[in-house]
Amino acid sequence: MDKPVKYALDAQVGYILRRVTQRHLAIFAQAIPQITTTQFAVLARLAEMGPLSQNHLGRATSMDAATIKGVVDRLVRQGLAATTPDPEDRRRLTVSLTDAGRTLFHDLAATGLEVSARTLEPLSEADQRLFLRLLSRLV
Repeated sequence: MDKPVKYALDAQVGYILRRVTQRHLAIFAQAIPQITTTQFAVLARLAEMGPLSQNHLGRATSMDAATIKGVVDRLVRQGLAATTPDPEDRRRLTVSLTDAGRTLFHDLAATGLEVSARTLEPLSEADQRLFLRLLSRLV
């Protein structure tokens, strides 16, 4: 008979990452109740890169096609983003920030940095840099 495998949930990377994510999402929701983290990521990427095809925007924010479509649709309904058909390929949508979206992101960018700082607060500055460097190696 095989020896039983000892499995400690509290020591598993996925479980720990999920708990850290839950903590980060709670901090974000308290600080930035106007939009979700995924909506904020889209605003940030569009502010950084300018108008993008919806497909490219999905890749640039690590969202699958269905997720990016839903996020963009909600941002359009809120007046924070606009979509226009690509003149070279009418099947492709180009997503851009509206003036309201650009203003909201500009107004919330510093708060976004504070959310990250609060998420990492239990760690020393050196541990924060190491943690982020190590996490980056996993993606």
